[in-house]
Amino acid sequence: MTTVTDLLIVGGGINGAGIARDAVGRGLSVVLCEQGDLAGYTSSASTKLIHGGLRYLEYYEFRLVREALFERERLLNSAPHIIWPLRFILPHEKGIRPAWFVRIGLFLYDNLAPRKKLPGTETIKLTRHPAGQALKPGFDTAFVYSDCWVEDSRMVALNALDAFERGADIRVRTKLTAARREGDVWVATLQNAETGETTEVRARALVNAGGPFVADVLNSKLGLNTQKNVRLVKGSHIVVPKLFDTKEAFILQNTDKRIVFAIPYQEKFTLVGTTDIPVESIPDKKVVIDENEIQYLCNVVNHFFKREVKPSDVVWSYSGVRPLFDDGSSNASAVTRDYVFDLDGAPGQAPVLSIFGGKITTFRKLAEHALEELKSYFPGMKPAWTETAKMPGGDMPDADFDRFFATVRSRWPFLPEALAHRLARAYGTRIEELLGSAKSMADLGEDFGAGLTAAEVDYLVRREWARSSEDILWRRSKLGLHVPPGAAQAIDAHIAKRNAAAIAAQ
Repeated sequence: MTTVTDLLIVGGGINGAGIARDAVGRGLSVVLCEQGDLAGYTSSASTKLIHGGLRYLEYYEFRLVREALFERERLLNSAPHIIWPLRFILPHEKGIRPAWFVRIGLFLYDNLAPRKKLPGTETIKLTRHPAGQALKPGFDTAFVYSDCWVEDSRMVALNALDAFERGADIRVRTKLTAARREGDVWVATLQNAETGETTEVRARALVNAGGPFVADVLNSKLGLNTQKNVRLVKGSHIVVPKLFDTKEAFILQNTDKRIVFAIPYQEKFTLVGTTDIPVESIPDKKVVIDENEIQYLCNVVNHFFKREVKPSDVVWSYSGVRPLFDDGSSNASAVTRDYVFDLDGAPGQAPVLSIFGGKITTFRKLAEHALEELKSYFPGMKPAWTETAKMPGGDMPDADFDRFFATVRSRWPFLPEALAHRLARAYGTRIEELLGSAKSMADLGEDFGAGLTAAEVDYLVRREWARSSEDILWRRSKLGLHVPPGAAQAIDAHIAKRNAAAIAAQ
């Protein structure tokens, strides 16, 4: 079977999903293929922040920081269920960066773009502030500023869902095996990993949003070479038992001039990261943290906090490979986080647009810029539209989550408060489809633990392309740290039974 489309997008991370959403909303037909799960690689391995990138000011990345700060407010308004404000405490330590230098940076951070919802910077005395109780003696002053938390892999799924509902064809577990130009179209072969079935797609343009695989797509799948190179940098995080009781996060300056975040995580834990480790290639298996990275993060934590941690305290870790544009920097931490495009296609040829770099905060703007690059190939393309558009579930009055949560509590009073809050955060106004007319917990079916019910699993399979317990526990719901032993097997069995029933009904 052959599908004819305007755009074939390779890669189901945040950039691919964001471009698919924007493009289909502008009237283009779109096929997106992802060889694994949505956000299955780099986009679920972030520090889970919507932020301007305070430390990028040190590398004179003023355009990137300004764009990211603008996007911070826009995204907070568009997805108030999965994005929320978070204050960061930066303890000042003499000998790393002078206080005047940090103040200038924070002044720029507050003023490079307008702030409507987020408070500005303040200076606190740690000897009088509750946050100081968690720190070792010797830290007297700290700066407090604003950024936002984001449920990163949910942001990818919601972009894909919005794209799908506007007409995009989203294919997970589907790999691009080869593609060739035939004049003004790309002829691509896609293979479904679950069935082995191959299909053909004829596309007027191809978008290579392969993330760390961007060069592999160009070289081995398309048979092209590019003058631009990707710099692969591994970033790892650890999760440890809660280090502090304040609701604010900490941003810690290390002696190597890197910064490490310590962020409250899922009530019981603290998320610590990230590292910056150059890697030469992408491993065949899942990227994992190494012992040196774990010790590095533990050392940073132990320099600042009274509650010291050791490698054996780590309850979970995750790693991802960031596909940064190679700007020639010798230091991995200094490599630009800005995005760069490579457009290949002579007149009369079908183009391929490859994306190098990018970060989750700027995905929406990246998508706009990507489609501007392709505008000459699609003269009938509609104007940009996503700046004020809501993400699925984000269409709550005045983007007021607290008010929306009150309506959830009233509408489904049988839900335990913690579960109601998690569902409201995860699904926003789409919670209506998940819960519907349920009058009791029993109406939601089997509970696999931590409040994850059959109704939620079915919703994620039906609406968000979840195919396995890993997709659900570690990307869609992030409940992997909370469910009891055996939950994954029970979820997989439920999905298999559900799929078998669907096949029998055909």
